[in-house]
Amino acid sequence: MRIAVITLVAGRHRHLRLQQDGLAGNVLPPDHYVVVTMADPDAATVLTGRRPAADTVPLPVGTTGSLPLSAARNAGAARALAAGADLLVFLDVDCVPGPGLLARYARTAADGVLLCGTVAYLPPPPRGGYRLCDLPALAPPHPGRPVPGAHEVVRDGDHDLFWSLSFALTAATWRTVGGFCEDYTGYGGEDTDFARTAADRGVGLWWVGGAPAYHQHHPVSRPPVEHLDDILRNGATFRSRWGSWPMQGWLADFARLGLIVHDPRTDTWRRSRDDTGTAPAGAVGERPGRTEVGPVP
Repeated sequence: MRIAVITLVAGRHRHLRLQQDGLAGNVLPPDHYVVVTMADPDAATVLTGRRPAADTVPLPVGTTGSLPLSAARNAGAARALAAGADLLVFLDVDCVPGPGLLARYARTAADGVLLCGTVAYLPPPPRGGYRLCDLPALAPPHPGRPVPGAHEVVRDGDHDLFWSLSFALTAATWRTVGGFCEDYTGYGGEDTDFARTAADRGVGLWWVGGAPAYHQHHPVSRPPVEHLDDILRNGATFRSRWGSWPMQGWLADFARLGLIVHDPRTDTWRRSRDDTGTAPAGAVGERPGRTEVGPVP
């Protein structure tokens, strides 16, 4: 089985280096490491001369500045499939794979399912940065998702809990789902849409024990007010496709801050003012999961 790992990057080069180190230390290293650089030409230099060798795919960012996450994942998958990949493993750039992640995904892989491993959210790094050997002891897997044992697979998972931090699927399954919908740009909703599409096409969801990833700490806004317009736009796209609003936890938080209002007659959300002035900042801290880009557990 030819394994391709796909990640997206726009900055966060320190995180990217540690992910690359984690892949180099995997029991079963990837056959192909595809890094889609979104308006980030310096990433190729960061990766050069290190293992595993990276195949960089540059992708421009539109005039709005919103990152084309769906298009980037599709571009990475296209490059991997053209090179003969049998298994596509997607990792967020913040995520460091545990040493058995790729081997476990490969042993569990089957057509017609999405595979999701556990993700642990790390505390801030100690002086000198994280060490790969220390990561398992720094944080437990996120409790908002199933946590199977090391040799366990939980089948018939809830697609509403899918996250794109760490997941894998066969080439045939990717073609069945059809990739990520590129109507989404910027922050939020595209991974929830992907999982909904997978469910609609009969693709199951399995939670895979023994395939851990470790999310490197970075400060974030809660709620993510800097992404408010992306969330409103992508949320409306999701509603037009599926009949309901995703990211309802963030929408409720924005409403409590007085940033948006809901029109129950049309079931639409909009800014509570027409200007684009600076919105009040939310609390800053590590996000507890991908609930801001998917359904709230």
